[in-house]
Amino acid sequence: MRASPSQEEVRRHNLGTLLRYVHVHGATSRAELTTRLGLNRSTIGALTSDLIGAGLVTEAAPRETGRAGRPSLVVRPESGRVYAYALSIEVDRIRAARVGLGGRILEQYETARPPGMSTAEAVRPLARFVSTMRSGVPDDGRCVGSGVAVSGMARGEDGMVRLAPVAGWLEEPLGEALRSGLGEHGQISVGNHADVCALAEHSRGAAAGSDNVIYLYGDVGIGAGIVAGGRRVIGHGGYGGEVGHMVVNPYGSACSCGSRGCWETEVGEHALLRLSGRADRSGRDAVLAVVDAAMRGDSQAQHALRQVGDWIGFGVGNLVNIFNPEVIIFGGTLRDVYLGAAAQIRSRLNAIGLPAFREHVRLRTPELGTDAALIGAAELAFEHLLDDPLVI
Repeated sequence: MRASPSQEEVRRHNLGTLLRYVHVHGATSRAELTTRLGLNRSTIGALTSDLIGAGLVTEAAPRETGRAGRPSLVVRPESGRVYAYALSIEVDRIRAARVGLGGRILEQYETARPPGMSTAEAVRPLARFVSTMRSGVPDDGRCVGSGVAVSGMARGEDGMVRLAPVAGWLEEPLGEALRSGLGEHGQISVGNHADVCALAEHSRGAAAGSDNVIYLYGDVGIGAGIVAGGRRVIGHGGYGGEVGHMVVNPYGSACSCGSRGCWETEVGEHALLRLSGRADRSGRDAVLAVVDAAMRGDSQAQHALRQVGDWIGFGVGNLVNIFNPEVIIFGGTLRDVYLGAAAQIRSRLNAIGLPAFREHVRLRTPELGTDAALIGAAELAFEHLLDDPLVI
């Protein structure tokens, strides 16, 4: 039988709960913290003092209250002083940002990622960006670590990229290369692009307040970030969410993974461009051109959008039947395709989704836009601090 938690364990848990609330919701009065966290005023006061002492939050009277009487002090995260580096390795670009506690992007940089770029070549500009950002950090600044989003199957334990077909990466030690290239500045956490976007949209975006969420990220391939019961579903080793490789058409096209008829061969960028007669083009601008042409009456573009939309609805219907989500978010180029084929997607979802599952599900586009990957990557880095704010 497990012994009851000690007073110190309870205190640390409460510190993490309070800091997490302020991190997600921003400036919050002591009165609201007392109500939301179910703790008494003296406990909130003591916890806040501890977090102030650790340099994680500040506390001050509100600027204006409009009410008589003594106002409740407002607790704010130390966004300018406590921060994480957020890195994102995407299909066509590489980005880096410094993100403050509270999820505020303080500065960011990006560069193009040409085809065939190796792991070492991808790390070099990231190291340069981090070095530039580090030079402008306040003397009393505190880096809690780095989070990395990568378009591929990444092992959470050490950041090994097991497979990233678009980049041509197979068993690439990305985590090791980053630790060597970035130098000593805290723990490095690596996650799949869709997974970290789901984390960001769930905590402070289109799915805030929903505990069962699927974030679908699409470009050349398709990945999913899944939240069930308020917790990320990442599977053993962190590879979960590779929905683009569920086989939906056994007699379909060959996939870059070596299989045939994977979902991404029917709904990815290449499928849409091929069906629309634009197989010689690539990238988001090309996808947007197809959607725009369909809206203007181009019959071939309309056919392509309907067919891809039908396959999107087919896959989404299966995911709805398996996970029973409250919200499905379409990110990356899937956002643009969804906006052009929403009726087709919903129609197919209604045809194959179980009534009890489909009737409440909301289909949405991201609120955080392209910032979701950076904010989500930063969340990976902040996680250990939020679990135990007094950890050194």
